[in-house]
Amino acid sequence: MARTTSRSTSPPNPQPPRNRTPQPLPRRRRSFGDFVKAFFAFVALAVLLVGVPGALAVFVGWPLPGGAPSLDWLQQEITVSTFINVLTVVVWFAWAQFTACVLVEIKAALSGVGIPGRVPGAGGSQMLARQLVAAVLLVGATAASFAPGLSQFGQSLEGNQKPASAASAQQTPGLFGQEQQQAATAADALAAQADQAAAHADGGGSTAKDGDTKYYRIQPPEGRHHDSLWEVAERHLGDGRRYKEIYQLNKDREQPDGSRLSEASLIRPGWIMEMPADAHGGELVEMPDEAPKVSEDVKEQISDYSKTGDQQQGGGAQGGEQGGQQGGGSSVDRDTAHIVLPEQRPGSPETPAMPQAPATPDAGAPEAPATPDTPAATAGSESEGFDFGLPEALLGAPLLAAGLLGALGRRRRHALWQSAMGAVGGRGGMQPPTPTGAAAAAQDALLVGADPEGVRLLDLSLRGLAASLAEENRALPTVYAAWLSNGDLHLQLAQPAGRPPAPWQLGQDQTFWVLSRTDAERYEDVDTAAPYPGLVCLGTLDDSRLLLNLEAVPGIVSLSGSEADRAAVFASVAAELATNGWSDRMTITVVGFGQDLTPLAPNRLRHLEDVEALIETMEAETRQRRGALGAAGHDSVLTGRTGPAQHTRWAPHLVLLAAEPSAEDAVKLAELAADASRLGIGYLVGAESGDLPGAAWEMQITRDGKLLAPLLGLELAAQSLPEAQQRAVVQLFTEADPEGSGSPAGSGDGSMSAAPPFLVDVTEQGRPAVYARLVGTYEIIGLETPDGERSPLMHEALALLLLHREGVHPRVLASALWPRGVTDDVRDALVERLREWLGTEPDGSPRLRADRTGRLTLAKSVVSDLDVLRSLYHEATQGRGAGNRAVRGRMLTDALVLVRGPLLADRPQGRYGWLTHEIIDAQLPLLVADIGLALSEFHLEKGRAEKAIEALDAALGSAPGDERLWNELLRATHATEDPARLQRVAADLMARSGARGLPPRTEALLDELLPTWRNGVTAAG
Repeated sequence: MARTTSRSTSPPNPQPPRNRTPQPLPRRRRSFGDFVKAFFAFVALAVLLVGVPGALAVFVGWPLPGGAPSLDWLQQEITVSTFINVLTVVVWFAWAQFTACVLVEIKAALSGVGIPGRVPGAGGSQMLARQLVAAVLLVGATAASFAPGLSQFGQSLEGNQKPASAASAQQTPGLFGQEQQQAATAADALAAQADQAAAHADGGGSTAKDGDTKYYRIQPPEGRHHDSLWEVAERHLGDGRRYKEIYQLNKDREQPDGSRLSEASLIRPGWIMEMPADAHGGELVEMPDEAPKVSEDVKEQISDYSKTGDQQQGGGAQGGEQGGQQGGGSSVDRDTAHIVLPEQRPGSPETPAMPQAPATPDAGAPEAPATPDTPAATAGSESEGFDFGLPEALLGAPLLAAGLLGALGRRRRHALWQSAMGAVGGRGGMQPPTPTGAAAAAQDALLVGADPEGVRLLDLSLRGLAASLAEENRALPTVYAAWLSNGDLHLQLAQPAGRPPAPWQLGQDQTFWVLSRTDAERYEDVDTAAPYPGLVCLGTLDDSRLLLNLEAVPGIVSLSGSEADRAAVFASVAAELATNGWSDRMTITVVGFGQDLTPLAPNRLRHLEDVEALIETMEAETRQRRGALGAAGHDSVLTGRTGPAQHTRWAPHLVLLAAEPSAEDAVKLAELAADASRLGIGYLVGAESGDLPGAAWEMQITRDGKLLAPLLGLELAAQSLPEAQQRAVVQLFTEADPEGSGSPAGSGDGSMSAAPPFLVDVTEQGRPAVYARLVGTYEIIGLETPDGERSPLMHEALALLLLHREGVHPRVLASALWPRGVTDDVRDALVERLREWLGTEPDGSPRLRADRTGRLTLAKSVVSDLDVLRSLYHEATQGRGAGNRAVRGRMLTDALVLVRGPLLADRPQGRYGWLTHEIIDAQLPLLVADIGLALSEFHLEKGRAEKAIEALDAALGSAPGDERLWNELLRATHATEDPARLQRVAADLMARSGARGLPPRTEALLDELLPTWRNGVTAAG
């Protein structure tokens, strides 16, 4: 039964298998070093097992008291002898535990079946015992059967192990059993595309006689290589993908050690496997004819095992399972990981599992209302008069659009802060460049399609689930996919994980956990790591949106199709992973992308030049993660994201390889991916066709935008980001980057203008026809208040238009006012009412009009106080006031008077949600601070310190955290030559700064102006 069969024993295979695994390591002769190691191990065992108790008995003697303890004995003084006796007892216990470990390891080694049992609390002692026993037995025949424990029990040894076989994980009972099953499913998934397995089994060429059955006994490892069903099928059936036939023949049958085969990748040395009729090769045992060739023990094991076959569903693997699955008469392993469409509403626990084929919604069911997981109902044909559209790829991707919009807002706020702090020279003013052309259309599409509320609820739901499981001391289940369906969140688990914590419920079967939107809205923010950051949207099916957890896929996900179509899907995946709102830290390595997406998230996205660099990088990453998991005592990254260890976070590393690798590189990637799911690493790899070695799940993108996965039973409307939209989105980010190349695209002059997008005539002749006060409470002068319930809606629409003088797309206006969606006729009716309310100019033209691109714009006679504020500051610093001191002082003073509070201070709750997409909340305080600083400088030039302090205090009312105002206030107060007053200002600033303390520049300035300020602040505190 030794594993000596080579490929030469198998008949020639004219068509080599697509998926290749490393060959078994050859036997090697025992070297002199092995005998030396065995000798020293024997000596160490003798010393530990015999020498330690002998030394204790000779030098210490009996450490326990001679009689029963009494109260007087407890009150005696603790002497050195007492202390030594206590240590002796501890050493005796340690020796007993180590001896038990040695006995357990020797028994497991000699039996050759399974892995050693665990000695409670042994830990490192059992590891030491295992290594010593293994070294002693290394020179004997029993060493091979003992070796599984060397690579399975301790993660510390995995660091040098090349992931040659996906089946190296073994099922371990106890605490980490579930996690090891999850890691071991990698080998099961390496051939999930075995659509021709039944054809092989049905083919002729069987050498077995009628009534004879062939068996194979799982071999012990040679060196560090472990047997697997894949390799058994490859050697004896000619194709590793036929491992499922072996699995189906032996599933749930009791093995000689009492355990059962429940996962295709969880096999143990000594197990018996019944083989298909056409199996061949020297290692097989054909019963009953060849029974005399094996020992009596093995013969008895095979005989007992053959009796368990009557309980199985015979012929399923050999004959092939026909029909009922997309893709024709393929052999489908019902226990292989797959994704199904969830039911529209959670079913009871008794609800039978859904078939793999996509479910069809009930034709008689009422149409569901618009929800955050579906695009806003503004999609559809444009209203009459607007004959242009927006990029559908972004309109139909609400989660992607929300992530991009949020990241873009953060980028622009960061740029504003850098400009204000003087970190970037040549960037004047507080207004970012206005997008034009394709970039403007992309921004409008993001505003229309984004679903930030859906992202928020998804994030709260996942983190809430993680927190609830941590409270119950339960591990996170492996999640293959998530479905957003009519407002509900369905998580599809890799295997049943019991009842979910409330308010989650079981779905259509034990592998679905469901959370309704109503329950999700009750969640609050929790301080826990994002449990499933690798979820990414692939597309929609029957109003359900699928998010695949790339981090948990047991192997490689392949995507075939044309190069352009593949690149669009890869770009969508990369962009969403880089900007989504349900993750913390993440590394995304991309190779073969036509468009550099790094500007979207420089801290997350990393581009590599070629596949060789990728493989080198991921080999090092895989080794590092294995070692880190072992050192932390975790078996998978999921155990490091909840409970006491959640601070480690275990951020995922997702690899996106758009270009098809060579056959050799594909095999290397498959080896790396075999153990990737438990390490938090995911692989999405492109292919010209679906024939990619090592692919666990195969998908195809068609010319018409369909994402097909026949073996998963899916046909989605794919989410993609075509190259034109990629360029437009990247342009938005690069223009917002203050460290970018300079002027925005389309500016034409190569310079960054500090002028606001709309300048108002601030003279008496420039009195507007309609004046709206937005800074502070919302007031409108020059218009009658609209009657009826539509008045708040029209006020909100006017505010949006006033904040976007460049124009607002009608669909952007509709999505801002009705985030849950609205029909075109309702939107157009509002626009018409708004046009009538604003009235017309003296020449008869409407004050609300559409420009040549179809965007809604306001006439110059409709002005807001924010427009005036920007224009006054511009005129004072770059216009007429730049050369006239009196004009500058008057304009700066008038500008500061306009500031009456925060923007739209009295806006009703539940409305103006679109302001979260704007950066005006960051622009306004910075603009007010600039005005205050300029006016302070104006007064200090004439020695009017009190006036300067008054201006700075007024600006601090709107920008209390601006460090520039703090520093200028200190300088102005120092100019009063009143140290006590300066001391009070320092104490006030210290109180405002809170626990974080004063900024370093402010502290340095105080050290210069008032060296004793620290003593005074301490005394005041």
